[in-house]
Amino acid sequence: GPVRVARLVERVADLETRLPVRVADGDDITIRADADQLEQALINLIRNAVDATLEAEGEEVSIRWRKRGGSVHILVEDQGPGVSDTGNLFVPFYTTKQGGSGIGLVLSRQIAEGHGGSLELENREEGGARARMILPVDPVA
Repeated sequence: GPVRVARLVERVADLETRLPVRVADGDDITIRADADQLEQALINLIRNAVDATLEAEGEEVSIRWRKRGGSVHILVEDQGPGVSDTGNLFVPFYTTKQGGSGIGLVLSRQIAEGHGGSLELENREEGGARARMILPVDPVA
């Protein structure tokens, strides 16, 4: 059904209690998607971002979104140590954290791909990592 990106992002940001999640204003975009699945995917991305930020004694995680062509990019940015090996991140159960499991990222990527989108992880120039979920605004049925 129709999902308002702003409402989805704000709801997910409010669920995280360990660190402030700053929501940057974005365009008012509505996409056709499974709201529950997208919420789960974003919860996983924020959880990972907070874990990394706490590990590096950072202060906040931010989430923002913007429209690019026929897609919306949802960006979750952390103040963690950054990603040392982006190639291994999506191997199930690969993890750099003690007692962590990489399954959250795998699930988030599967959800993005199930919507005709993608999930990428990249290092930020100013330090930390950025998860970029790209979703089509109006998928071809």
